[in-house]
Amino acid sequence: MANNSNTTLAGVRRLVAPSVAGMSWRDRSQSPIALVAAAFMLVQLVLVRPGMGLGWDETVYVSQVSAHAPAAFFSAPRARGISLLVAPITSWSSSTVLLRVHLAVLSGAALFLALRVWRGLFPARVLALGGALFASLWVTLFYGPQAMPNYWVAIGALACTGCFLRAQADSSDRAALWGVAVNAALMAWMRPTDAVWATLPLLVMVVLVRTWRRLSLLLALVGGLAAGAFEWIVEAYVAYGGLAQRLSDGSRVQGGLGWHLAVVDQMRSLGGRALCRPCTVAMPNPLVTAWWYVLPLLAAFAAAVAVRRAGRAARTLVPLACAATAAIPYLFLIGYAAPRFLLPAYALLAIPVADALLHLVTAKDGRWRPITSTVVALGLVVHLGVQFAVLHGTVDRTTADHRAWSRITAELHRLGVRPPCLLTGNEAIPIAFYAGCSSAATSGNNANSTAADIARTAQRMPAAHLGTPTERPPAYARDWTAHTVDGVRILVAPTAGQGGRG
Repeated sequence: MANNSNTTLAGVRRLVAPSVAGMSWRDRSQSPIALVAAAFMLVQLVLVRPGMGLGWDETVYVSQVSAHAPAAFFSAPRARGISLLVAPITSWSSSTVLLRVHLAVLSGAALFLALRVWRGLFPARVLALGGALFASLWVTLFYGPQAMPNYWVAIGALACTGCFLRAQADSSDRAALWGVAVNAALMAWMRPTDAVWATLPLLVMVVLVRTWRRLSLLLALVGGLAAGAFEWIVEAYVAYGGLAQRLSDGSRVQGGLGWHLAVVDQMRSLGGRALCRPCTVAMPNPLVTAWWYVLPLLAAFAAAVAVRRAGRAARTLVPLACAATAAIPYLFLIGYAAPRFLLPAYALLAIPVADALLHLVTAKDGRWRPITSTVVALGLVVHLGVQFAVLHGTVDRTTADHRAWSRITAELHRLGVRPPCLLTGNEAIPIAFYAGCSSAATSGNNANSTAADIARTAQRMPAAHLGTPTERPPAYARDWTAHTVDGVRILVAPTAGQGGRG
């Protein structure tokens, strides 16, 4: 009898949490998720143009490890994980195309590995559908090949939660423990505060729930978070006046963390707004926002289905809980919106929602339900079409903006503002990176200089101030020579003007 019980227990453990180390890379069950990851990578390269140019935040991260331009001001909320991820390319090449290809390949491989962690917890078809749902969102496709941290927090959250469930189910699964630590470190390396929010339910369960209490799991989770955030914490004391001060400065940069109902702002941003601050634009077409109304309903249905499945509730309820806490700060604690902020929540919701959809379209005997299958299929087709339409519009607008920066850069070079040089004013940070210049500001979230320092610098190197034709220029630039390109007034310091005329 004892032998039979042990055999049964071993079989259950193999079903619920098979060892990662024992998996075969040639297992055919991996083919669906491999195809999803490969398609994700290829669609990025085709639809998100590799030559699109770098965005504002990207120039900040890339400039930290680039030989092309001086490092831009690095504000308190930022972390250096993404800078180090792109360093193998940006440290020797200024090619945006090469950087995009590098990130597209990495993001596709990372999606495959994160989904692979969940094998044994959910069937392969659920994982493939969940991966496809997440990968086909316009915001996932748009930010996968960008030098931005949010996609990587999402991947870390998905993989960390899966490893946590495996390690909890099988105390001998050392690979899962390492997976918890590594992926917690990845999240904290990219955005430490986001990592804490995404892992909060895991920390609560491993500390407060008696049946989940395991010291090794707690050490893996906390140790991973600490390792990933170590550099950020050290930098807080070296450059920001301490950890408390850096957190305070980060809150100020984000408009002051506190009660802000940003749900509607996030919905407005679904139409392709990279940043909605202030978010006063009109609500997008209802087809664009429809999936946001359906998503919580499917999540609730997934939870209801999971509760009825003996011994399988945790694998659904845990990622749902992590998705909820990951979304809280960006729905209720900041006064603006950016769709990329919710990528970790979308990644964590993807697998439970996929499981719920498949439960809707299949009967208990495994046969397809014709009516619900048709409705779900049509809904997914419309959803996919909407996502690709929004992606197309977003890429077009972003490309046009970045080309305008390139034209301004060309004009600056023609006027003699060439490296080493200094730019101030509107959009000085991204345009300075394009031009190979430093950037400076005397006020705002990126303040890093004074008017006197800028005036002195302009006496020894080419400098320019960027503004609108109607705004009043700062005192140090009022006597500089004015030029206009693409509606931007460029005030050029005499040093640069003399160099340009010479």
